[in-house]
Amino acid sequence: MSGSLLVIVGDTLLDRDVEGTVRRVAPDAPAPVLDEESVTDRPGGAGLAALLAAGQGHDVALVTAIADDDAGNRICELLTDAGIAVYPLPLPGATAEKVRLRADGQVLVRLDRGGAPVAPGDPSEAALEVLKEASAILVSDYGRGVARNPRLRAALQEAKAPVVWDPHPNGPAPVPNVRLVTPNEAEVRKLADDAGSGPMLSTVHRAGQQLRQRWRAGAVAVTVGANGAVLCHAGPTPLVVPAPTAAGGDTCGAGDRFAATAALALASGALVSEAVQQAVIAATEYVAAGGVTVALAPPADKPDRQTEEASRVIARVRAQGGTVVATGGCFDLLHIGHLATLQAARKLGDCLVVCLNSDSSVGALKGPDRPLTGQGDRARLLAALDCVDAVVVFDEPTPEAVLARLRPDIWVKGGDYADGGPDLPEAELMHRWGGQTVIVPYLDGRSTTRTIAAARGHSEGNS
Repeated sequence: MSGSLLVIVGDTLLDRDVEGTVRRVAPDAPAPVLDEESVTDRPGGAGLAALLAAGQGHDVALVTAIADDDAGNRICELLTDAGIAVYPLPLPGATAEKVRLRADGQVLVRLDRGGAPVAPGDPSEAALEVLKEASAILVSDYGRGVARNPRLRAALQEAKAPVVWDPHPNGPAPVPNVRLVTPNEAEVRKLADDAGSGPMLSTVHRAGQQLRQRWRAGAVAVTVGANGAVLCHAGPTPLVVPAPTAAGGDTCGAGDRFAATAALALASGALVSEAVQQAVIAATEYVAAGGVTVALAPPADKPDRQTEEASRVIARVRAQGGTVVATGGCFDLLHIGHLATLQAARKLGDCLVVCLNSDSSVGALKGPDRPLTGQGDRARLLAALDCVDAVVVFDEPTPEAVLARLRPDIWVKGGDYADGGPDLPEAELMHRWGGQTVIVPYLDGRSTTRTIAAARGHSEGNS
């Protein structure tokens, strides 16, 4: 990792590309019939900016609004798998989705889901703290409400790190004293209400200067596609930064690459003019290399049935204003100590999700002779308990990835942490969305390891 922490603030949506082949026209309407061949999901908006920055080896945190639905869970999964620390704001309603139906590389139709923007809830204290720790901050506004949140705006105005603001015509004005604002040509014309004719350079300079003064921003860099960028600063003469080469192709994400590069350059001490030059080069190389489809690694598989079921349970409980509790472990040879812990955990809320170590995860933690019971049987036994509402199996050494996707309100640990032992491993993660980690006691003397040892000793004694 780079050592610099880029914190991105903004709206995230789910982009889904459905690829297929058209061989016929529908008999009931003059419309092509798309035979689906593949589906690709990726975070859009601020989530794409985060994904692109993380893909270049930067430490990235994302403060964004995420709903408790399948699309929101998918976004969390993709971001977490990419190593991005997600600090979610609660989002009423549905996650915004853009579904593109494509054939031979061409978009036939785009389906938008999620409805009109709804104001998200307030950020957690952890989200506000991570803004204080940032080396650079990028506000990636997509006009759905995150950049309007009063507590976030106050924190951004007080931030010590350089702030780059990528605006949206439907979003709010940047907070005062932002180091750099990065609209494109169409956005700057709309934001400045300047539809004047004449040369591009004079128009964007006039509009950029108007916005710079209105917003009390340090500078405005207007991106103009293949022509590079025009930097409007305190002096009367704009700085024109041409693209190093002519690059054609998919420009999706180019603005995100531009703004993130500029923010990180400012964090390293670059002048604004130097940061814009670096950003133009990075965006040009990004488009020339093939854009978003090349920049992003192949996405992870879709959530399995267990994760989807847990998500439905959580969504139902939260819709009723309830509290979601989760706990985790190997649960090899389920015994009365496990049951006591699970029953105590369930009493803390309105549903209990068990995060279960897979067979490979248990083997890595406990040794090659474990588990004694396979993950399928362990999951079925747990799911059969009245105190357990859902079970999710995970392969990683720790449950952090699945916790980031499910975002429970309470995480329950067993009593081996009860006497002031080591720090709770998942406490910092839970803190990101305002969750709480608690400890419940074990029944003394009950453990799987002791049960196995006792059984083996009894067997050897009778041999």
